[in-house]
Amino acid sequence: MSREQVAVERARKAFQTGRSKDLGYRIQQLKNLKRFLTERLKDITAALQKDLYKSQHGTELYEILGLEGEINVAVSRLAEWAAPRPVEKNLLTISDEVYIRPEPLGVVLIIGAWNYPWAVTLQPLIGAVAAGNAAVIKPSEVCGHTAKVMELISDYMDKEMYPVVTGGVPETQELLRQRFDHIFYTGNSTVGKLVMEAASRHLTPVTLELGGKSPCYIDKDCNLSIACRRITWGKFVNCGQTCIAPDYILCDPSIQDRVIDEIRKCIEEFYTDDPKTFQDYGRIINQRHFKRIMALAEGSTVAIGGENDESQCYIAPTVLKDVSPESKVMQEEIFGPVLPIVPVGGLDEAIRFINEREKPLALYVFTSNQKVIKQMISQTSSGALLANDCLVHYTISDLPFGGVGNSGMGRYHGKYSFDQLSHLRSCLIKKLNMEAVNQMRYPPHTTEKLRWARILLTKPVNLGRLRRFAQVAMLAALAAFVMQVR
Repeated sequence: MSREQVAVERARKAFQTGRSKDLGYRIQQLKNLKRFLTERLKDITAALQKDLYKSQHGTELYEILGLEGEINVAVSRLAEWAAPRPVEKNLLTISDEVYIRPEPLGVVLIIGAWNYPWAVTLQPLIGAVAAGNAAVIKPSEVCGHTAKVMELISDYMDKEMYPVVTGGVPETQELLRQRFDHIFYTGNSTVGKLVMEAASRHLTPVTLELGGKSPCYIDKDCNLSIACRRITWGKFVNCGQTCIAPDYILCDPSIQDRVIDEIRKCIEEFYTDDPKTFQDYGRIINQRHFKRIMALAEGSTVAIGGENDESQCYIAPTVLKDVSPESKVMQEEIFGPVLPIVPVGGLDEAIRFINEREKPLALYVFTSNQKVIKQMISQTSSGALLANDCLVHYTISDLPFGGVGNSGMGRYHGKYSFDQLSHLRSCLIKKLNMEAVNQMRYPPHTTEKLRWARILLTKPVNLGRLRRFAQVAMLAALAAFVMQVR
């Protein structure tokens, strides 16, 4: 058997022992993962420095803190998430026990991405562990130094249940030939289609966290200084290599020059007048992506930046102005530090522009007008919508994170990760009595039986109201008894 097949088989055998059904076991594994992040922090930051030129503080802020918070949430709420969930009943089942029981799916494959290799790989792992699954972890080979450090997880967690499989495309293809109970992939839509095709051979469900061109509309009724400050941060953090980064700006031509001026000020404030030498400004992951991004910018007018150095995979924070919708930079997700500005004649035109394209992972709108926000929400579709900020929805565990349409399927974070990687099993426990109630379903079928079936099956039961009614009735009976005694 191949190394990948051995890892999957070992994980399945470990899962079949049933040890992950115990909540105490899951909590201990989550705590071990947190300990790994703490004790190996220097190794993690050194690897990301080599892979993406990320600073130590940047790594802790954008990769590690979120994972620690997610683990804390999972540990504190696991008993609540895993508990049976009562549901509303109808009159026919009013005396029965009816509930949803979350159960582990089995063995999950997690294929991580290279841009935030810890956050987008271990966030799903937290959900998989919390839900009681075994998980095969496949870090991106593009971040080779990080993948090496990730192998050390086996020193902290159950190495049979949570193996780390490193390697490139052949190893990923071999993993995809195996049978899994769920596949969680983060990356681009091209590979996402291949993952989904491979999963279909085993009827394996998938979660695809993809991306796309996330629009950013700036309304004229807006504090441009603050708006551009937040957009500059959201776009150029991690050198633009963020799946929910603002991909392009839509704004009225009358404010385009002011937007450019404000972004220029913010770039100098955040990254100095020489970002190439600044420790908190990263690099493009490799020369292939460097050349791709530079090719996208060809033919457009540079308003800010444009400096580059292929030998260092460096591209300065760059803004393009008067960009045509037909230009090369508008044909695919940029995934780099290049920000096009596409002039549009107001909100309605911006909405049409967005709706004519694939549904994005995130949509940003900057305005002081609540009507503009409500119209953007009601007339567009996206994985998420943020008004007057960028990226920060990713930090909220109680918000589901995921795409729609071409930007992905499925969702995760907090309880959504737990539910996504659980089987929500329907359970109904009935006693072998009260058989008279069931007569209406047995042949021969009559008009009278149908009349009773309609009453019992279509009338919802408000158990809360029934409990209150019962309490009132008991109090009334008690009061009557007291009065009689007197």
